[in-house]
Amino acid sequence: MKILILTFCAVLFLSTSKVVAICAGTVYGIGNVIGIGVGVNRWNIYDNNCKVVDGVTTDLNPCNQPSGIFACSGSPIYYYGYVNSFTGTKYNCGRDNTTESCGSDIISVCLQCVPS
Repeated sequence: MKILILTFCAVLFLSTSKVVAICAGTVYGIGNVIGIGVGVNRWNIYDNNCKVVDGVTTDLNPCNQPSGIFACSGSPIYYYGYVNSFTGTKYNCGRDNTTESCGSDIISVCLQCVPS
């Protein structure tokens, strides 16, 4: 009886625990715009384990920020560069339009980034 209960508990634990990973084979994922209020928005940058590692909060277009965290194309807009705001490391990035999410934040684009 004890073995049956332990087996049931182990199966229950394994079936309810989730491993969250995004953007397989890429370095970063940029989340969709998150409205914070009063016209202010946030874009999170996630690592492959959905941990927020960087981001930008602004009431302007994130592509035109003085911080220069994102390098963006003209229309249609996509990210082709990223500067880590903590280390200053610049990355050249290519798109990977995999549809994934970190919690309720849909990943806009997965970035295959290499230091430039």
